[in-house]
Amino acid sequence: MEKGIILYQSKYGTTRKYAQWLQEETGFSCMETRNANIQQVLEYDTILLGGGVYASGIAGLSFLKKHIDKLAGKRLLVFCAGASPYDESAIEQIRKLHFKEELSEVPLVYCRGAWDEDAMSFKDRTLCKILQKSVAKKDPATYEIWEKALMCAAGQKCDWTDRKYLEPVLEYLQKK
Repeated sequence: MEKGIILYQSKYGTTRKYAQWLQEETGFSCMETRNANIQQVLEYDTILLGGGVYASGIAGLSFLKKHIDKLAGKRLLVFCAGASPYDESAIEQIRKLHFKEELSEVPLVYCRGAWDEDAMSFKDRTLCKILQKSVAKKDPATYEIWEKALMCAAGQKCDWTDRKYLEPVLEYLQKK
């Protein structure tokens, strides 16, 4: 039986929820990246790393980038959670920005997250309000997928999390 670990970084709880669901499905160990020690992680055959998407970056990905040389030969997969609906071009943009060289072959799975302005930090809420004002100046007919989602979610509490988003992760794990 393969030995695996789920590392995650979650700011508002969505990625933690996905990590816990994966733990239930796989029986893998689970811990936050801030508590992870590379020596501990090296004991595992499979490493799943999850993080929230913030401004096209994936929280916690720096752990993988920092230790990628030591993780050679391990099965790696990154899953991320964001408030926007799935958009292939947005995922490709994230891949181009963050999955270069050694990370280029690491699978990336996108899971839709949640939106709760009341739970956001003052800074995040302010940045979102600024972004909403900027998007509001555009013709709604020209909105990109994420802009439409941003404008629809404004002022609401939304939870789009669903175990179905983890199916590609579970399929990856079934491959040998």
